[in-house]
Amino acid sequence: MPKNKKKSKGKNQQKPKEVEPTPTQEEVKQEPVIGVPVDERISEKKDIKNEALEELKIDTKAAIKEEEKKAEEKNSKKPIKRRNSKFLMQDECPSPLLRPEFIYHNEDKAKKIWELMQTYQGVDQKSIQRSIVNHVEYTLAMTRFNFSDFGCYQATAFSMRDRLLESWNDTNQYFTTHNVKRVYYLSLEFLLGRLMQNTLNNINMEKNYREALLDIGYDLERLYDEEVDPALGNGGLGRLAACFLDSLATLEVPAWGYGIRYDYGIFKQVIRDGYQCEVPDFWLSGGNPWEIERPEVVYPIRFYGYTEKYEENGVERAQWKGGEIVMAKAYDTPVPGYNTFNCNNLRLWKSLPAQEFDFQSFNKGDYLSSVEMKQRAEYITSVLYPNDNSQEGKELRLKQQYFFCSATVRDVIRRFKKNNSDWKDFPKKAALQLNDTHPAIAAVEFLRILIDEEKLDWGEAWKILHSSFSYTNHTVLPEALETWSVGLISHLLPRHMELIFLINHYFMEDIAKKYPGDYQRMEEMSIIAEGDDKQVRMANLCILCSHKVNGVAELHTKLIQETIFKRFHEYFPNKIENKTNGVTPRRWIHCANPKLSDLITEALEDSEWIGELERIEYLENFAEDEEFVQKWIDIKKQNKEKLAAKVKEVLGIKIPVNALYDVQIKRIHEYKRQLMNILYVIHRYLTLKDMTPGEREKVVPRVVIIGGKAAPGYHNAKAIIKLVNAVGDIVNNDKDIGDILKVIFYPNYCVSAAQTLIPASELSQHISTAGMEASGTSNMKFVMNGCLIIGTMDGANVEISEEVGEDNMFIFGARVHEVDDIRHRLFAGEHNPIGKRLQRVFDAILSGTFGDVSIIHPIIHSLMDGKDYYLVTEDFDSYVKAQNKVDDTYRDQKKWNMMSILGVSRSAKFSSDRTIEEYCDSIWKVDRIPIPTPSDSERVRSFCKVYSAAKN
Repeated sequence: MPKNKKKSKGKNQQKPKEVEPTPTQEEVKQEPVIGVPVDERISEKKDIKNEALEELKIDTKAAIKEEEKKAEEKNSKKPIKRRNSKFLMQDECPSPLLRPEFIYHNEDKAKKIWELMQTYQGVDQKSIQRSIVNHVEYTLAMTRFNFSDFGCYQATAFSMRDRLLESWNDTNQYFTTHNVKRVYYLSLEFLLGRLMQNTLNNINMEKNYREALLDIGYDLERLYDEEVDPALGNGGLGRLAACFLDSLATLEVPAWGYGIRYDYGIFKQVIRDGYQCEVPDFWLSGGNPWEIERPEVVYPIRFYGYTEKYEENGVERAQWKGGEIVMAKAYDTPVPGYNTFNCNNLRLWKSLPAQEFDFQSFNKGDYLSSVEMKQRAEYITSVLYPNDNSQEGKELRLKQQYFFCSATVRDVIRRFKKNNSDWKDFPKKAALQLNDTHPAIAAVEFLRILIDEEKLDWGEAWKILHSSFSYTNHTVLPEALETWSVGLISHLLPRHMELIFLINHYFMEDIAKKYPGDYQRMEEMSIIAEGDDKQVRMANLCILCSHKVNGVAELHTKLIQETIFKRFHEYFPNKIENKTNGVTPRRWIHCANPKLSDLITEALEDSEWIGELERIEYLENFAEDEEFVQKWIDIKKQNKEKLAAKVKEVLGIKIPVNALYDVQIKRIHEYKRQLMNILYVIHRYLTLKDMTPGEREKVVPRVVIIGGKAAPGYHNAKAIIKLVNAVGDIVNNDKDIGDILKVIFYPNYCVSAAQTLIPASELSQHISTAGMEASGTSNMKFVMNGCLIIGTMDGANVEISEEVGEDNMFIFGARVHEVDDIRHRLFAGEHNPIGKRLQRVFDAILSGTFGDVSIIHPIIHSLMDGKDYYLVTEDFDSYVKAQNKVDDTYRDQKKWNMMSILGVSRSAKFSSDRTIEEYCDSIWKVDRIPIPTPSDSERVRSFCKVYSAAKN
């Protein structure tokens, strides 16, 4: 796959210029504002009369315009270089841009339709405003008198979606016409975050929309806050998938994401009396203006039933009959790339009943039975990860996985058969990536369709399957590898269980030939785990069905090759390889931290780094530039002020800005060791209580923020959340401590919350037990935003330390090769690392210093008894020393800021663009396919030419 453009050197050595101050109201010229009442826009001025509000509105608008005018004048001396896009081209040309033509199947009819759709929508102020108000009236059925901020958000989103759909249609038509190879990314989670800001930045229209909205009395920043995070994931798996979608589109790779359109997501986290409570997160209650419902794209999905075997031309096939049918309906969300004409797609599936309503049951008075099938069908896509503590919950989870896999495989096959008839070409046209084991059943479904419906023989079907599928592993924990009961799969998916047995039978025969008599090896590599309740090992199934398997960090890949997949690595020595995760700089720098993005652009003298992050290395030249460093400090302070205001709004707690912001935000789990973090906070608090007021004045003030959700059935994780909140209640109200230490549990952590928390953070904690974190991606986001890391040598921390330097991090704790021995000695009672400091912390918890936290007592007693699987007690002293080093370094602000700048300048490796390029090169074997550039003077007839050539 083509790499990014070659970096240019030497042009970024000059010091950045001073940003001119914002003009006062007296300095700017007033301009009239169109139509919309402004009293709804400026809520903080509730008691001012309408005339005063109008005057204030005019002043504000004029001030912003004047500031932008001055910025433009300044930039005209040093123009920001950006690869042409259709949006910029349309800004510069007087006539509308012409779109590429579609194939003319019916020459006269299609030509007339094309002529009506031949130009892109305008991007000038009036065109944008007309588009918005049209949606206000014709889509939302609102008027100028009931047009709220939320209504404006919806109308603006629909207006933006219109423009995305132009690119979406052109992109997919071009890919279909040219019969290109596509990547299909299958994931149960896609944590996209809010879409409006990211979309406007990617298509380079944020300024256009800001000015258009301001002119009719609306603030774009306020509209951003009206959007609800799509509840389509839970943690790092979904955030990674979202980053990959952005990079695939930006790199112009033909790709579709596939997942589930959950009604409720996982849950909304509410804290009551310090405890986590789960409430439904109905993110669709206000509608979703970004999606397109596809009533014409519906597939029947079968569950239960039975199979009838028959032989055809020497091949055993089966018919799957009976059971229950539900329908899978598609919902599409356009995914625009940054600075490109290409627009990819995310297709999500919603479950519907095959029969909406049983009229006969209703007429008999059996009203519940009349809608039973509808309810059973809709349960499938209601909630992400339904609780699987019961048999019914397990069955629903497996239903969920098969439902989305079957619909996806059928959709991929339908698209392939549009332009292809030879199944041997399938691997040349499709690459299916399984994001963890949740979509594993897709491989078996694909095999079933090839054998039972498309009538291929086993050998040919297996070869096509194996050449098309690949699998990403996300764990090093054996207990985290997904398994399903043979009985459950046989009951729910009888034909698939037959095929799994057959796959395993052939594989065991191969093992027996290569390693005769090695039954231990056969047992470890078998898809079926023997026992009273036989289990299907989904990871083993994924490995067998895939031509490539990848880990997500160098350490993680090495560990799975040496531990959980050791036998497979020996048998398939070239199958398992590394693809270190990455994150998109578009969302996690450019959108999340716009002031920092502007400063980087100013220093480097162009914005190309946003799409080619390796250019950011030249930022290192400014690490000791006083003017640049001061701006860096000012931006961090502004981000801290923004976070402090948000904490006050959400929790009612006032936190100081002149303190070290210490943040740990991630899913709550014992191996991530939020417990060790709060134990250190207690130690810090007790130490402060021992000091005199004069001694406390010399201590570095610190705000500790912990956030994340615990799985509903994970008792120990919930206990940790309770302890954090209990400690915060005491510390935050201790007058002796004041602002020297604050402890915050930030509720309902999500992508939009991260976009406020990460830019404000100065120290970020990534402190998992060595060898237990596969990769982590939040550590990459923090580094990109100038935050320093305190962490163990685990997951991607290892590679971050290689890039930014260990001297720019605070590393502590046992190394991977030491963990097993330490754990053995702890459990055997041969080693007791609990010193006086930690024992004092335990005593404070158990004695009630932080109120009733009896929920955490069993965990504390377990640690005291040496049952410390996650090595909290072992690493605590090393952790305290690292924290002391943090304080010492923070006192030297010059050194701290230099470390911060160097971290950002050395973070290029952790762009998801680099990760995707590696996937494209070595796993998917797919090329970058840019769609044709629009023209302002002639039609682009590439589609017609290709179609004519194909006919000839």
